[in-house]
Amino acid sequence: MNYLGAAFAVFGAALAAILSGMGSAKGVGLVGEAAAGVVSEDPSKFGKVLILEILPGTQGLYGFLTAFLLLARIGLLDGTIVSNPISTSRGLMLLAACLPIAIVGYFSAIAQGRAAAAGVGVVAKKADQSGKAITMAALVETYAVLTLLVSLLSIMSIVGLK
Repeated sequence: MNYLGAAFAVFGAALAAILSGMGSAKGVGLVGEAAAGVVSEDPSKFGKVLILEILPGTQGLYGFLTAFLLLARIGLLDGTIVSNPISTSRGLMLLAACLPIAIVGYFSAIAQGRAAAAGVGVVAKKADQSGKAITMAALVETYAVLTLLVSLLSIMSIVGLK
């Protein structure tokens, strides 16, 4: 039995999880570095900078969600992939469906980390302006959400799957 299609699909799922996860790790790390300095000077600002630090982590969750949905959709999680093999063309389509969240998730998490780290600077100087700092960082999220939707809708609409 030919499992090349399944291999392409699993590779797409891996890329979605790995790249968006790497971007989130980098973004959260950037904010964490800035936040540590602020909290060391004023521990009462921990809650405000924590929200900013959480934001770039969502892209990693989006990549994980995409990977999980794809693996469930192809039957890898329940073992039905053996009785329902995936053609090479469908496997390539599924790989392509994962690329939006994989690529944009990676870059937007880093960009969001930079925006959130700048927001930490705002909180350090004017804690009452944290809502504005969060809003500026959260706007980057829009593009990650849009590509999550593109990836999920693509996966769900590829014909010939459960």
